Amino acid sequence: MPTKETEAQLTGATPRRKPKPDIDTINGRKLKPSTLMMGHGYDPMLSEGSLKPPIFLTSTFVFENAAAGKRHFEGVTGKRPGGAEGLVYSRFNGPNQEILEDRLSVWEDAEDALSFSSGMSAIATLLLATVKPGDTIIHSGPLYAATETLIARILGRFGVNFLDFPAGATREEIDAVMKKAAAGSVSLIYLESPANPTNALVDVEAVAASRDAIFGTGPDAPPIAIDNTFLGPLWQQPLKHGADLVVYSLTKYAGGHSDLVAGGVVGKKALIDPIRLMRNTIGTITDPNTAWMLLRSLETLELRMTRAGENAAKVCAFLRDHPKVEHVGYLGFLEGDRQADIYKRHCTGAGSTFSLFLKGGEAEAFRFLDALKIAKLAVSLGGTETLASHPAGMTHLSVPEARKQALGITDNLVRISIGVEDADDLIADFDQALAAV
Repeated sequence: MPTKETEAQLTGATPRRKPKPDIDTINGRKLKPSTLMMGHGYDPMLSEGSLKPPIFLTSTFVFENAAAGKRHFEGVTGKRPGGAEGLVYSRFNGPNQEILEDRLSVWEDAEDALSFSSGMSAIATLLLATVKPGDTIIHSGPLYAATETLIARILGRFGVNFLDFPAGATREEIDAVMKKAAAGSVSLIYLESPANPTNALVDVEAVAASRDAIFGTGPDAPPIAIDNTFLGPLWQQPLKHGADLVVYSLTKYAGGHSDLVAGGVVGKKALIDPIRLMRNTIGTITDPNTAWMLLRSLETLELRMTRAGENAAKVCAFLRDHPKVEHVGYLGFLEGDRQADIYKRHCTGAGSTFSLFLKGGEAEAFRFLDALKIAKLAVSLGGTETLASHPAGMTHLSVPEARKQALGITDNLVRISIGVEDADDLIADFDQALAAV
């Protein structure tokens, strides 16, 4: 594995011993991701016995000889497939980033992974590596507002087109959009599920079946990428349902402490390689310190997400029957419809981020938000603390009004991300805040 082989370059021209192989099975039992997060991809004896990986704060790395330097750059520049065989320069790779990417792959049993300086830099690098002028992107809607802006306004200036379908679209509706787009050059199918901020689910299996039927299953068929930030990797693993690439804002649950910004892409190596080349060119890699912090956070990912999910179930049960609440967009309440069917097939948990529709409009939503005492009025999600925000007036303010209404991003919608506080304390906070509405 490249991390262990290349890490040894930092202590001399030649490793003093061979890296210790990773242990991922015991007596035929495949170890769980929560176990592998404690050491996968790292050999302490290659770093002076340090239990945890050091933070490698260096801009460049020493080659053991000139031939090795040439070989590494052949990989970095794409002249030779497979990427660099060693550490080259911190815009391309580094020990902390490589260990992080090894561990990100574990959660979804992906062939490869890349880390980025933010979720949006991950999305932008993916798009820049995939599309060209004249291409069409098919995407679900709504998307995170910055993603919609990137596709429609920025890439649109360079001749990239898009067609979209609503998150809960049926196979027939998806087919109609696919067939229309197939008249041109489709380079990517981009999904977000659950959608931000409505929590609407996309039927990834139906999208994959539609893609295969209309574009075929060969290498020229457009790949399916999906933003899995809201549920992944614990509660949804889209690679198992037909996606080729999975995108994350690692700022959220993976980081989980609201103290870093990062992004990730995992999936098929053949699709990851061109994204890596684009990242090498434009320099959107995660910095070593952030990568190290993410390694720390991944050790408690399952614990934090489990507690937050349990809390959300209790809080939503309270909110559901409150007289000042119009609707709670919580996945755990889905039953008897298409969304419930998608949830049953795709998800293993309801998550801890949901949409709360209050009776009223912006004024009532603002009164509720301003009255909160434990929950913090802030954007983002997936942290240890509970956060609440107003998408129509904050994260999705730039979305045209007509599109917001069509996508259900209304003035009475509050997005809530439940943290790991005591659930009864959170219920008390929401109860008193609703009293102010």
